Amino acid sequence: MDNGFAAQQLIAELLPERLERLRKVTGVPVVLGGATRHGADGVQLVLDRLMGTFGDSLRGLVVHPGKGLGGCVLRRRAPLRVNDYATTMAITHEYDQAVQAERLTSVFAVPVLLWGEVRSVLYGAVRDRRPIDDRTVRSAVVVADQLQRDVENRLRRNPGETAHRARGALAELAAVIRDTTDPGMRARLVRIQQDLSGQSMRIEVKSILAPREIEVLRLAEVGASNLEIAARLGLSLETIKAYLRSAMRKLAVHNRTAAAHRARLNGML
Repeated sequence: MDNGFAAQQLIAELLPERLERLRKVTGVPVVLGGATRHGADGVQLVLDRLMGTFGDSLRGLVVHPGKGLGGCVLRRRAPLRVNDYATTMAITHEYDQAVQAERLTSVFAVPVLLWGEVRSVLYGAVRDRRPIDDRTVRSAVVVADQLQRDVENRLRRNPGETAHRARGALAELAAVIRDTTDPGMRARLVRIQQDLSGQSMRIEVKSILAPREIEVLRLAEVGASNLEIAARLGLSLETIKAYLRSAMRKLAVHNRTAAAHRARLNGML
């Protein structure tokens, strides 16, 4: 299978979950994205995944290099943002009608690079004219980088090898663990995952994280400070610290970075 086509298929498979993650870590109400393809004027972006939109004005939109915000990202291969889409002179305005139909004001876009080539672009937007800050863009870059690594790692594998099939099964099991809400069932699945993968780390039933602990660790994972997490979740700073202490105790680690890492390894994030 051609690597470009394989990358396009993998991005299509992973994009819905990654856009949902993007919306959670940035706090923006609208996220969208798509994979690139080669057209007459070079690489084109096709927007086919939308979350939080009013309608379908942006669905299927083909973004050309240098045109609009996404086109600038395609050409520059770097994250960009505009805090007043309708009036900014930093981009061209071929797609204004579709953007205005969604009443989007501030918008950011970040590229997903595979071996130096833009293979996808992730967007986030607000409707209330508040600006997109640096931390929001950094959080979006983390999500894009994680998507890049996941796609590249999967493309490196030989699909005919037994080891590849085993990794695929473990990845699917991790997804099931992540989506399971019953604490007892999740604990059993985690133990099965550890037995199959040969991990020495053992997480018992007491280590199952509460929903709020998971939310806090997800934000900590992308670099949010305790104060920023408290503001994002509408909780006090002391409450956030308590959730972090509880998560670290359950996961048998001594700092929040290690807690987020261990939780993700065990399918809890």
